[in-house]
Amino acid sequence: MELEELRKLTGESNDEILSPLLLRAENIILTETNRNKITPALERLVPELVLELLNRQGSEGEQARSEGGISVSYVDGISSHLLASIRNHRLARVSGRAFEKE
Repeated sequence: MELEELRKLTGESNDEILSPLLLRAENIILTETNRNKITPALERLVPELVLELLNRQGSEGEQARSEGGISVSYVDGISSHLLASIRNHRLARVSGRAFEKE
């Protein structure tokens, strides 16, 4: 995923914000799928996860907030539909190792 695409998607122009979020999103996907590299099928999920991480910035750890009569509730961690989409690409572990085609 290119930073230029993320800038267009998010409206955020600061690469110091987007670069760490992109790296974090890729690491989350690799960890959840037991993979060593992002596949083309997983590549389409990266911007969704970056967007979710960007929208959640500043409210990490909160479950709910009320301000001026407006209440907001947060999903704990990654949203369930996105996490399910990521986990559909999970590799099984055998004897503590995940085997990925080269």
